[in-house]
Amino acid sequence: MWRGPRRHHPLGHRLRVTGPTEESTTAGVYGVIIGAAVMASSHAASAGAVIAAVLVTLVVYWSAERYARIVAQRIHERRRLHAREVRLQLTTGWEIVTASTLPAAVLVGLTAVGVALRTAVISALVCSALLLCVAGWEAGRHGQLTPLERLVSAAVAGAFGVVMVLLKVTLH
Repeated sequence: MWRGPRRHHPLGHRLRVTGPTEESTTAGVYGVIIGAAVMASSHAASAGAVIAAVLVTLVVYWSAERYARIVAQRIHERRRLHAREVRLQLTTGWEIVTASTLPAAVLVGLTAVGVALRTAVISALVCSALLLCVAGWEAGRHGQLTPLERLVSAAVAGAFGVVMVLLKVTLH
């Protein structure tokens, strides 16, 4: 998995599916699945339009998830949140957006060299499925699963991506 530079800026988080925390890993897995779903269901006429749809959708999901966390925290703690707490909520969870960077790069790169959009989208979906397999494998490694259990974990995670590939192939 490609890992970007490590910075403290919210968009500079490591660009990968699994992260250092449970929340960042969850966000990364969701991000890849959501991004793949948008690619699979897109009827866009260009790679740029597909990427824009993926990016806007992921930012909306991130925003909604962050908003829900802030509201839930206020409800359950029964108090107004401090600016520091709101800032923390608004600077985390970016993996939901950044985890789809590699599939997006596959899509853009393939169309840039002349590959048909449909083929490039399917290739990006295969990339998403492979990222999910790796995430499942890593989850098994960190969860101290046996090799067979890790294989099952990778297969289950990858199945989400495979469903998106099948969706794209059968819908269009």
